[in-house]
Order: sequence, then structure tokens, then C-alpha cells
Amino acid sequence: MTTALSSSTSSWPPLPSPNPNNFSTSLIPSHMSNPHPPSSSSHPSFSDFTETDHPSVSDFTDTDSEPPHQSPSVISDDASAISFFSDAPASTTNPNPNDDLARSLSPPPALLHLSFNQDSGCFAAGTDRGFRIYNCDPFREIFRREFDNNGGGISVVQMLFRCNILALVGGGPEPQYPLNKVMIWDDHQGRCIGELSFRSEVMSVRLRRDRIVVVLAQKIFVYNFSDLKLLHQIETIANPKGLCELSHQSSSMVLVCPGLQKGQVRVEHYASKRTKFIMAHDSRIVCCALTHDGRFLATTSSKGTLVRVFNTLDGSLLQEVRRGADRAEIYSLAFSSTAQWLAVSSDKGTVHVFSLKVDSGSLGIERSRSAPESSLSNPPALSSLSFIKGVLPKYFSSEWSVAQFRLQEGSQYIVAFGHEKDTVVILGMDGSFYRCQFNPVSGGEMTQLEHHNFLKPEETF
Repeated sequence: MTTALSSSTSSWPPLPSPNPNNFSTSLIPSHMSNPHPPSSSSHPSFSDFTETDHPSVSDFTDTDSEPPHQSPSVISDDASAISFFSDAPASTTNPNPNDDLARSLSPPPALLHLSFNQDSGCFAAGTDRGFRIYNCDPFREIFRREFDNNGGGISVVQMLFRCNILALVGGGPEPQYPLNKVMIWDDHQGRCIGELSFRSEVMSVRLRRDRIVVVLAQKIFVYNFSDLKLLHQIETIANPKGLCELSHQSSSMVLVCPGLQKGQVRVEHYASKRTKFIMAHDSRIVCCALTHDGRFLATTSSKGTLVRVFNTLDGSLLQEVRRGADRAEIYSLAFSSTAQWLAVSSDKGTVHVFSLKVDSGSLGIERSRSAPESSLSNPPALSSLSFIKGVLPKYFSSEWSVAQFRLQEGSQYIVAFGHEKDTVVILGMDGSFYRCQFNPVSGGEMTQLEHHNFLKPEETF
């Protein structure tokens, strides 16, 4: 059965309230900054887009074993304030037709990373040459940064909504930065203004307006964004995928990550200083998603047949949906902004959209009554027998997807909900961009609205 262990934590330091009027930024000294600045031919100017409700970052160094607790020293005070960029097309500081021709003739870069920003309005691509930022609707490349040295590989690009501050981690055959460092990139200056250094490889990074979260193979660090002060350390089971999700409402912070046991999820409620452990699956957790307010959590295991939705406050299982009958590797889960829909992508080449009923008070079910994560034979397309699930075999009560979109099987895709109603955006590691629409009433196959190769933006299908 589903178990949820709750414990209050007394070892947390008090969480300071971020100062929205703090715009001072400490910089890495010039001799520590990027010795290979990105190509100037692809630099747009963001001076017209300013934002005044966002803290800036400071230079700080940390280690895996004994992180310091003192505030970082100020090295310089000439940093620009953090601002936001628009969804205008990419511009250049020194337009050169020869540069455009050279780029069009050169082979496309190798993709190392794909991720949506917090509201899924943009996405970031890390390549073996640098990184690129795109707008989803309308689709267009906003800007790119390609480094003028023999390296350039970026394996993590984490955006902060539409802010000019990004978190970068090197990767690929020739990484731009060490794999054990998180580099804080200010695109106003076209260079890194801070870094976090560890004794092991960084698996992933998550950002909020007030926090930076760094995920290592078996440890997670939570920092205050305004001064990079260490606030919390979390031990996890082996986490090679860097699984970790954050809520994004400013009123409270919820963090979810793997626990210390196989199939266990840890939920941190920072406002109430409570920790919740949920035994979500029998097998290893491979993917999770959190609603923007942190109320609901979706998880799936290495079997890839079931997706479970939990209440993060009490750990109760709210709903269980079935992706398919056979094993699959789940690549991404995504809630819609209203938590009415859940999207799932896997190596089976199909994106599924499920209808959620998490707001209903009657959806709490026990694990013992839920369907097992095992193979089925000839499952129904949609279960209409859930009302007698206590009589028929358990798998007859499974809930199946409302809408589907078929893709190339075996390729890696991530999915998010679009800003237009009943739309999804799908990104592929082959460079594909899809925007599709589903019918919330009749369901079935989604309608493809557009398709691009974002590594070659001129190609539209």
C-alpha cells in the first residue's frame, strides 16, 4: 500500500526573504571570466527590456563535502541589473551576410540538452558549440551563443523565465566548462558572473526567482539566489538523471526529488519546514513533474506503464493513469497550468494526454486498490468499468489517455503544454519542434499545427 512518512526537520537554517530591490551583482574577476567569449556575430541587445522585481546573483564557490556558510565577498560592483528579454526575433550586433552564409553551410551542431523554461513559453538547447534560446509560440529563435574555441559543449542550460541570467554546465566531448561547475551566465555581459564548484559532476540545475538548486549524483544543494548562500543539503539515492522539480509560485517553495529508497519520493515544504516521504512505486523513479503551486506531483517508474498523481501535502494517491501495457522509458511528464491535463512522452514514439480529476475530493485511492505495474494483454482503450474495480481484475480500472500524437519510435522527446488552449509543444533531440492541438471532448489523434527543425529554422513543414 502507499505509505507516506512525515517528519519535521529541525536542522534547517531559517530561510531569508529575498529582497526584490537588491540589484547589486558581484562578479568573477576578469582573469576568471570566460577566456573565449561567444561569437559577437550572434549577439542581440537586451537593453530595452528591463525588469525590477528580481534579485541578482553574486560570486560564490562551494564544495561537495564541506560547504562554507559565510556570505561571499564582493569582488566588483559594475554588474548590470537583471532584465527580461522579449520574444522578438534574434538580432545581431554586427550583421554580416558572410557570417549568415557560413552558418547556413556548416553542419548543424550536436544537441546535448533540451529543456523548457518555467512557464513553457521558451526552451533552451545546449549543443557541442554553445547554447540557443527559442520562443515556442510563435516559434522563433531568440538568440544563440556559440563559443569561439575548440570546446563549447554545454550539457545543461537552465532558464529563469525570460531572464538574461542562465545556469550553464559544460558537457559533450569538448566541454566549455568543467562538468563539476555551475556557471551563472549574464547575457547582458556575454560572460559568466559567478560559479558554484563541486567535487563531483553536476547532473542538473533548477532555478526559481529566489533559489538555485544544484543536483549531484547523490546530493542536492539549495542556495539563496540573491547571495548564493547555502540553505539546505539533501541526501538522495543514486540519481543519475538529476531528478528534481520545484514549484514556482512566490508565496511558497516545494521541492521534490528521489528519496533514500528505490521508488521513494521526497517532498520538501519549505514554508512549513516539513518533509514528506512517499513510496510512489515499487521500481526506481525515472521521471516526475510538479504543478506550479507545488500541490500535485506526478511520478513514473522504470517500468513506464503507470503514472501516479499524488497530493504533496499528505502524500495521498489521487489518481493513476496507464500509458500502455508494455515497458517503456518515460522521457517527460508535464501538467497543464490548471492541472486539468497531464502529458507524457516515452520511447514508444507516442505523446499521451490524460484527463486529471485531482480537484475532486473522491479521488484518493489506496495503493492496494490500484493497478499493478505489470504487463496487460489487450487492454481497453478507455476504462468504463472503474465503478466495479473492486470486483473485476485491477487492470480493468486503469485510466487511459484521452489524446495521442505519434512520433518516431526510439527518439527522445520532451513535452509541455502550450499557451494556447488545448495545445502541446513537443521537442526532440533530433531537432524537431511540434505544436499540436487535442480535442478535450472527443480526444483521439492530435492535430499537428506546425513542425520545424529548430537547428535549421528555415525548414518548415
